[in-house]
Amino acid sequence: MKKTLLLTIALFLSIAAFAQSRGIILNETFDSASLPEGWTTSEGAEENWIISQTNNAGGSANELQLSWWPVIYGSSRMMTAPVNLSGINEVVVSFSHYLDNQVNEYTLSIATSTDGNDWNTAWSQTYGETGLYEVEQLISTPDMGNENVYFSIFYEGSSFTMNGWYFDNFQISTQDNLDIELLSVDMTEMLNYGFHDVRFTVQNTGSTTIESVEATFKDFFNNGNIVTETFEVNIESLEKQELTFTEKAYLAPGTYVMPIEIVSVNGTDDSNDGNNFIEKEINVGMGLTQKIPMIESFSSSTCGYCVEANIMMNEVLEANPGRYTYTKYPVNFPGTGDPYYFNEVAGRAGYYQVSAAPEFYLDGSLQEYNIVTQEALDESYNTPSFVNIRGTFNVDDNTINITADFMSYIKMENVRAFVSVNEKTTTENASSNGETEFHHIMMKMLDSPTGNVVNINAGEYQRLEFTHDMSSTNVEEMNDLEVALWLQNYETGEIYNSHFAYEYTDHCYPVQNLRSAIVGDCITLHIDWDAPEEGTPVGYNIYVNGELIEENFTGNSYTDVTIAGDLYDDKHVHIAEVVAVYENGMTSVAAIAIIDNDWTNVAETEDVNVMIYPNPAKDVVRLSTDNGQQTTVRVYNVMGILVGTRLATSETDEIEINVSDYNPGVYFFNIQSEEFNVTKKIIVE
Repeated sequence: MKKTLLLTIALFLSIAAFAQSRGIILNETFDSASLPEGWTTSEGAEENWIISQTNNAGGSANELQLSWWPVIYGSSRMMTAPVNLSGINEVVVSFSHYLDNQVNEYTLSIATSTDGNDWNTAWSQTYGETGLYEVEQLISTPDMGNENVYFSIFYEGSSFTMNGWYFDNFQISTQDNLDIELLSVDMTEMLNYGFHDVRFTVQNTGSTTIESVEATFKDFFNNGNIVTETFEVNIESLEKQELTFTEKAYLAPGTYVMPIEIVSVNGTDDSNDGNNFIEKEINVGMGLTQKIPMIESFSSSTCGYCVEANIMMNEVLEANPGRYTYTKYPVNFPGTGDPYYFNEVAGRAGYYQVSAAPEFYLDGSLQEYNIVTQEALDESYNTPSFVNIRGTFNVDDNTINITADFMSYIKMENVRAFVSVNEKTTTENASSNGETEFHHIMMKMLDSPTGNVVNINAGEYQRLEFTHDMSSTNVEEMNDLEVALWLQNYETGEIYNSHFAYEYTDHCYPVQNLRSAIVGDCITLHIDWDAPEEGTPVGYNIYVNGELIEENFTGNSYTDVTIAGDLYDDKHVHIAEVVAVYENGMTSVAAIAIIDNDWTNVAETEDVNVMIYPNPAKDVVRLSTDNGQQTTVRVYNVMGILVGTRLATSETDEIEINVSDYNPGVYFFNIQSEEFNVTKKIIVE
């Protein structure tokens, strides 16, 4: 939730004292259900300025909205409560706003007044394009220096030609002489393992030009060392700039909290060190896979505008076989709507807040009343995904049986797996718009239109199975079905990946118990696995670090000496994957494993029962053996540096090793007794 609504700093001791510390005079985030206390509108505009339960302007809901209705012809004003500007000659006004426009331009201004009647314009700009905007302006008007000063957002134009204007995070503050604010860590929240740029954005919130910035970040791979760099810059007052460290950060699979701190500005401390530190949680995955774009559309056989849109959309689909997944929802508007409309369509339309047709969504993002273009489809298809999806279905009379695997290379929590049963072509829902056949029409959402909540650990999969009698749906031909599968973040709407299920066939089960290590004196890569629980694959595709190294391999144990040396020398994380291949090119989801880099050059002894769990671990790793001898456990990080040692006597049934203080990442547990020497790899989250 946002912070407190209205913060007012009453009186300042003196102008000199005030200049040494930035002050927030007013900070409004519009969290309440009604206008903030003391805020008023110009006469006749009381119905236009409202609190909306949306977050279009970039903050958290709620936000201030200027509604187009009742129609405004001319101007309208939203005024703040008066603030005390005694001894203050200039202030910074900042806010974010989002214009949802149709046509024409409008003028937005900030003005001040001492009586609420006579206004002095401090800033003004014309807008005509739909979009999100940020305003941050240093202003000074004749009203400055008074005890009671009103500020207003002033609108001029005809509201009939816009859909709405949204405002949030309205702030009035003073400037320090020298102050920098660390705004964000610009690394994405989900990354694949490997080297990454460490990027961050700063803003000069002071009045002095910033010429140098000294900043630090934490290098998790190198035992949590602090990396420091001084950036030579030229950032004018109120300007923002993104900076990138020269040294990249290596991130192994796991979850990290990346901290960035500003150490000095222009070679000295700035006036406010309270805004010089920020951190961001980053989830690092174990690999990437092909993205299949998910298209959703809302259409109706009573919608005249839908005809041309459907024709153009079909042309794109015909040019891209195998490169998309599609579900179309028949809505109940305009008029009485499509006769194939049903309640589950209403649920999906409500989720996207659809009120008109046609509307097209790509990967959960509205295409602004346009079809999904070839360019947009290409961009999505060429963006790798952390999620691998495979499924199959078969039909027994009127009953459909579906099995679907949702596999993730990265930790996914509280995401939704969707299973939509569609009919490829329908004709009996023809109505009034002239169309005679319709495609990819949803007939049933299993188990509900809100999806199925799943939690998937990195490298694992969740299996969903459904059986449903389709005789109560609008299905015309049971031999003309398709099943669309996708995984979606229900809060943000982002769809991570999708896939059509393989049709009228048995399920493509993945391999089991994948193991991989670099072993032996000759340094050999060894990968082995157990056959799938059901089914007979025609072969297996083997990948190392995302690269296909063996296609349609027919055994269950693979060795390679050609790349093992490079993997052995590189102490970073390496990943093995095996995909089961079935007839007609059908494939399972991948089974993945971190390749144990046996840098002690001792092969594991197969007849020794060493149990080590849990893996991944957060707090404690437990280890037990059945040899009844004194055992030494040495813990190394991925650089081969010893980070801990534990000695256990023969009376110890189980060894507990506290890893709660370890940095997230990969560690090697070397377990040694008189009879064996075994190395195990553990991921600490």
